[in-house]
Amino acid sequence: MATILLIETATSVCSVGLLKDDTVVALRESRVKNSHAALVTVFAEEVVKETGISFDDIDAFAVSKGPGSYTGLRIGVSTAKGFSYATGKKLIAVNSLQSLSAGMVKAIENEGGNPEKMLFCPMIDARRMEVYTAVYNSKSEELKPTGAVIVDENSFSDLLKNNIVVFAGDGAGKCKPVLENKANARFLQTELYPSVKFMAPLALQRYKNNLFEDIAYFEPFYLKDFVAGIPRVKGLR
Repeated sequence: MATILLIETATSVCSVGLLKDDTVVALRESRVKNSHAALVTVFAEEVVKETGISFDDIDAFAVSKGPGSYTGLRIGVSTAKGFSYATGKKLIAVNSLQSLSAGMVKAIENEGGNPEKMLFCPMIDARRMEVYTAVYNSKSEELKPTGAVIVDENSFSDLLKNNIVVFAGDGAGKCKPVLENKANARFLQTELYPSVKFMAPLALQRYKNNLFEDIAYFEPFYLKDFVAGIPRVKGLR
């Protein structure tokens, strides 16, 4: 089997873990905003030390590729690429929304539901009423591609007409007042945030299928171009 270091920084959550065979054997997470740069390499060193291995024992490095926070993705991907380049090991990238959908399936099972009868719509906040989202089935297979969607009362009407659709993620809360009255709309009872725990099986699958990234040319999936704000400095307009 494989030993894979997992990095998730697509949102305000900084999550790092070590997958050995098919189990996450060490995990570090923080939900403190803007902490990724300070924590991601520290967490990586801690999970490796906890398991008693060295970076040379790792077979691949997996990172959440986006969509999500521009800065968060930049930090996570740069870190994973640096580790891969320094050790000569493979780089794996996992879609942030696909990873979150896998967590949603587990959450529905824990709540006593049957995920096979549902569709899953993970949402990452993109400010105002816009979210990054996609639609998956219970096997985390993509049914509707990743996109930036401005949510209103008509959003997802085609899917909700004949399917139970589950919504979750840090973008789902602001959409709940608009969608919760739809007959087939469901929102998870427990809060769900991105974690390498959900990325792990997807990363392992990509490892087994030899689906690796080119370390030199791989870039995060930002979905939208970064737009810098106007500096708010006294005396400047």
